Amino acid sequence: MLMPAKHITFAESLLGFGSYVLATLSEPMTIDQVWRIFERDSNKYPAYQSFDNLILAVDVLFAVGALTLNEYGELELKKVGGGVCA
Repeated sequence: MLMPAKHITFAESLLGFGSYVLATLSEPMTIDQVWRIFERDSNKYPAYQSFDNLILAVDVLFAVGALTLNEYGELELKKVGGGVCA
């Protein structure tokens, strides 16, 4: 369920749910705050997701370096430096 497949849509995958998490994090938030926002907006999201899936999606985002924790234990988008690509 990490990636979309023949019978799993992008919205049902952890990558799809992770994209929702990234779009939601306009400011640092706890995981509970992200979940409350998702619950409030879940009727607009095209697939059912559980709190367990939120944890897994956040784990994937940490693994790929898209998220970090601040000094208050809140999730925040990892700032990308202005490095030069070869």
